[in-house]
Amino acid sequence: MTDNDEKIRLDKWLWAARFFKTRSLAKSAIEGGKVHCDGQRVKVSKEVCIGLVLTIRQGFDDKTITVTALSEVRRGASDAQTLYAETSDSISKREDHAAQRKAQNLAHPDHRPNKKERRQIHKFQDSWE
Repeated sequence: MTDNDEKIRLDKWLWAARFFKTRSLAKSAIEGGKVHCDGQRVKVSKEVCIGLVLTIRQGFDDKTITVTALSEVRRGASDAQTLYAETSDSISKREDHAAQRKAQNLAHPDHRPNKKERRQIHKFQDSWE
């Protein structure tokens, strides 16, 4: 962890906090508009300070985090989790969205229809025509 006086680039901090595997992935995510600070797009060279609120989009999820510590060095996952704190509102939203995605996936069968099921499907489709 570094002192508050040191300047750390956003892409380095995101890499050290283990949001992205490489700095180049962090850079492309920032340039692609996946990282916001106070609702505004940011540049790769933005200086990170303690207390900064970031919104990071990864996959389907938006994470709203507050920077709690600074580091330029990538360490273990447990050390990386001490660099930020996710807001409780963000956690609840992510859980809700995950539950909705899971509920939507339940409508899909887990196997291909067999011969009997295909006949039932065709019979059902023919009844609507």
